[in-house]
Amino acid sequence: MSIALRVRRAVFGAPKDVKDPHAFHKLSLVALLAWVGLGADGLSSSAYGPDEAFRQLGEHTSLAVFLALAMAFTVFVISYGYSRIIEEFPSGGGGYLVASKLLGPRVGVLSGAALLVDYVLTITISIASGADAIFSFLPPSFLAWKLPFAFLGVGVLTVLNLRGVKESVTAIAPVFALFVCSHALLLVVVLAGHVGSVPAVAAEVRHGLHGATAALGTWGALALFVRAYSLGGGTYTGIEAVSNGVAMMREPRVETARRTMVLMATSLAVTAGGILLAYLLVHARPEDGKTMNAVLFESVAGGWHWGAFPVGKIFVVVSLLSEGGLLFVAAQAGFLDGPRVMANMATDSWLPHRFSALSERLTMRNGVALMSSAAFLALVYTRGDVSRLVVMYSINVFVTFSLSNIGMSRLWVQKRKTDPTWYRHLPAHLLASALCLVILAITVFEKFTEGGWLTLLITLAVTALAFLVKRHYALVVRAIRRLDRELPGPEERPEMYGSPDGGGVIARPEPKDPVAVLFVGGYGGLGRHALLTLLRMFPGHFGAVVFVTVAVVDSDSFKGASEIEALEARTRKNLEAYERFAAALGLRATSEYRVGTEVAVEAEALGRSLVEKFPKALVVAGQIIFEEDTAWNRLLHNDTAFVIQRRLQHAGVPMVVLPVLLDLAATRRDAPVGTRPSLERLADPPASAA
Repeated sequence: MSIALRVRRAVFGAPKDVKDPHAFHKLSLVALLAWVGLGADGLSSSAYGPDEAFRQLGEHTSLAVFLALAMAFTVFVISYGYSRIIEEFPSGGGGYLVASKLLGPRVGVLSGAALLVDYVLTITISIASGADAIFSFLPPSFLAWKLPFAFLGVGVLTVLNLRGVKESVTAIAPVFALFVCSHALLLVVVLAGHVGSVPAVAAEVRHGLHGATAALGTWGALALFVRAYSLGGGTYTGIEAVSNGVAMMREPRVETARRTMVLMATSLAVTAGGILLAYLLVHARPEDGKTMNAVLFESVAGGWHWGAFPVGKIFVVVSLLSEGGLLFVAAQAGFLDGPRVMANMATDSWLPHRFSALSERLTMRNGVALMSSAAFLALVYTRGDVSRLVVMYSINVFVTFSLSNIGMSRLWVQKRKTDPTWYRHLPAHLLASALCLVILAITVFEKFTEGGWLTLLITLAVTALAFLVKRHYALVVRAIRRLDRELPGPEERPEMYGSPDGGGVIARPEPKDPVAVLFVGGYGGLGRHALLTLLRMFPGHFGAVVFVTVAVVDSDSFKGASEIEALEARTRKNLEAYERFAAALGLRATSEYRVGTEVAVEAEALGRSLVEKFPKALVVAGQIIFEEDTAWNRLLHNDTAFVIQRRLQHAGVPMVVLPVLLDLAATRRDAPVGTRPSLERLADPPASAA
């Protein structure tokens, strides 16, 4: 291997065998690891969600008791709704898939765009918050390095995720465990220490409530409570991550995802609600330059000593460092689920198709790279300012929450005559929809001028871009269908090929034959056009053809061994159709294929082996080109044939690329294309093929 390849393998790891029947099992996550990788996003929100909600109460902290109960209740209501989503959509996809299937594709793309922006901000706010927590212990002279440190954090997580999902989650598990243990100990100490003073605490809360209603009035106190509840909405961010990531979980996926959801919901409800109660019980008050959690930890454990040893101070530092570390870990949810949403949207042609591709490490490399780049830009734009990021972050979360629960409500209304359990599920989704819409409306109203407008603008821009991409791919599909109509196969027009049954006996090529090794994709007009164009370019030369295909394993097909087998079956069926087409033209024919994630790599291996088998072979591939050669067209399509050509020529294997022209402007006008040869002239086989 070259030095560059060795370095790449050392950083990103060796390739994985996509045909290994245990490959998906080895890479998938059990519930505990899924809780670490996906639950960290939700659990880390306890570092800033309860903090923000408590600060909104001002002097009326007695309302924190009801706020803690409301937070825990909301966590379980939203989690219950997403558990039902997991059951209804076991292949994953979360908010994007739910909105697409239940409310329509246009609503779905809005939900998908909101999720993508949300996951970029998940990475950004988690890294920025973690940097804030860690640098709060360092001298002020170190603050200049905080932003570079945040950039380093994004870079490290990017490399880990390019190596693989399981590797990245395993690496961050110790930080997650330290956070859970330290915060659990804190809550046990605070809550258990006040068990004997419950009557005094209850009396204090009643007195505080009377004071709040006397000062603000009943409706004023209620308005303050609702405002604090809504602006603490960051607490619930991350709950949807499990439903988006079902596809990466260990079989049985639904059960694994449901267990993960229970772990996430319970840990978040207990931690967030417990922290709010702890603020109240220890009479914590906001201090400049400190988070409420820092104040809480110092109030509870700051005075612990073991002899002369300040064990309490060390515990505080370790706990808050673990909190900062968990915030870094929470960024992992953006790297896990963001590319997954992009892949789902790319499969549906809302985003460039390359975002559904897998790398040799079976990771969604393009999606990870884009999420990382966007997070870098968000850090640069906001300078890592958490107060600006948290507003942008919360809004998109509740756009998706609202659409998902509205969609599920509609589903259970439709199922009320066929599913006897509908009445148990519908109220939960209606309640979740109402709660999410209230939080969304109040957050947008309160924070519109503080960054809310920007996240809405970016989300709408991403949605508009998705519609443009979809429109382009729809035009390409129409153009290819026109080509299919102009060049029907023998199974459609057998009389054009002199074969009543649309085929014939398929003779196989001999090693001494001049053979065309033709790369094809799915059976259709593009492949037929490429073969006929080749025969016209080299009249009387080729009497045989070998059709070759790379069966590409992408995020849509990499869901288990059965999906790979189905992909191979479809590939063989397409190649058999091409063989019958060649036989109808009087050509000897055979076919071969390889399964992989990197088209150019597998195609090079196929080309080399076939040239060794057929010394007189010429490798040929068609490449779609457009009448309008624009940067937009080049962005949405790969020059795969030219990449294969460069690799094969470097290996000393000759290859010809045949251009297949698509006129999108003509397709848009639905005008006939008069520049192409007629069907009869193209279908007329050359003399050597007769």
